Amino acid sequence: MGTVVVSVDAELGWGFHDYPPEDRPTERIERARWGWERLVDLFEEFAVPATWAVVGHLFEDSCNGAHVGHPSPPGWFAHEREPDPMPERFRFAPDLIRSLVDGPVPHDVGCHTYSHVLFGADYATPELADAECRRAVEAAEAAGVSLHSFVFPRNRVGHREALANAGFTSYRGTAPSPGVDGPVLGAARKVARATVVERPPPLVTPTVDEYGLVNVPASMYLFEFEGVARQVFSATVGDPVVRQARLGVDAAASEDGVCHLWLHPNNVTERRDVDRLRAILEHVDRRREDGDLTVETMYDVARQTLRAESTPVADGNTS
Repeated sequence: MGTVVVSVDAELGWGFHDYPPEDRPTERIERARWGWERLVDLFEEFAVPATWAVVGHLFEDSCNGAHVGHPSPPGWFAHEREPDPMPERFRFAPDLIRSLVDGPVPHDVGCHTYSHVLFGADYATPELADAECRRAVEAAEAAGVSLHSFVFPRNRVGHREALANAGFTSYRGTAPSPGVDGPVLGAARKVARATVVERPPPLVTPTVDEYGLVNVPASMYLFEFEGVARQVFSATVGDPVVRQARLGVDAAASEDGVCHLWLHPNNVTERRDVDRLRAILEHVDRRREDGDLTVETMYDVARQTLRAESTPVADGNTS
């Protein structure tokens, strides 16, 4: 019997604030709150707990955009200030976070840095990584939430020592590589996998790294197959992502391993996105009812992994 884990990169407008204004995906940002609410509804409908990796700034309800003493690159918080600041509904989200903490599903509220700093980027100094972890933890604690799980923005893994120093327990690692074959063959493989090859996304095995953190690698991004390709294949063979996700869930139900699915709330912009996720969660729920599968959060998996290593770990979120 294996496990399904779902992690959510919850960032609202922070996910794109480092883009030039003309390159920001306006529709995704505008629909991010709607997508967040639809995800909450779906997880409640199917009683699926998820790890919500939240940008720390979203715990706050106001700020002047100055962030004095934060060792960020020049202009990093400029989008918060005049003359054209990002709307507050995309910078703050204590209401959305309360829907996770106070809802009926025991979600794992985790961290996506404080301001969506890419820890693997050249500008991310150790001091910046420490500050991002510390400020996120402080903002969450002020809201009565303890953070244990961590997701690196854009999956740029780096500065894991900062995570350990801040008291995190686990992080989402990168998915196993299918092999080095270049962009053209890589695209061809993606199409084949989604349409004709009966091969599930990889099951992963959590491991403890040299900092004592549990690496829970990703298996599959639920919005990797979009645009015209999605339209064409959905009209002929059905939604290829649903097909792949079901194969992954079935593999987890029949083997020991973790099928780790992930997405952003801002991926969910229209009804067909909700339909995709409902179809996947229905399948997860069916296999769980058959007794072949457990559904857990990253923190659940980390505690079990550390318990197997005889390493003590703190309790979960409080509110």
